[in-house]
Amino acid sequence: MTNIPSILGCFASGPSVYYDDSQVIKDLAELKGEEFRKYVWGENGIFHSLKILRHKDYGNDLELILFQFYINPIPYLRKNLKEVEPFRKKEKSIGVPIIVDDENFFDKNEEDRYIFLMKSIGDKMDLIEEMVSRKKLDTNISLLRSDLEKIKDKILDF
Repeated sequence: MTNIPSILGCFASGPSVYYDDSQVIKDLAELKGEEFRKYVWGENGIFHSLKILRHKDYGNDLELILFQFYINPIPYLRKNLKEVEPFRKKEKSIGVPIIVDDENFFDKNEEDRYIFLMKSIGDKMDLIEEMVSRKKLDTNISLLRSDLEKIKDKILDF
């Protein structure tokens, strides 16, 4: 993963629909997906701030923490997502699933949506820190958390 200089990455999946859902439901799901993606990669998206954090500044063993946003996942997927995926030694990466649904995102106002995103990332950092410690990875999570907190303050400065 050395071609990706940022330690934090984002991925969005969904929203999930069933094959036999009506076209109206599929169209609404697509609109929700587009709406969510604006908060991550849009003009004021969080990724613009997160991508400045370079993996080389935090150690050698972890090059990418990939926040995997699952938009309205189907119940089976929701049930089977792990809190944090196992460390991928070859890729030097960790996948971190975050569920995005009506209750925690789409039914909220703009400010609360950004708060949800940054709180979710912050909460997952606790689990990442445990994994880094358990695997004895050369990664300064304390420094990453500190830098992430500064970014969070800028993003949430409404």
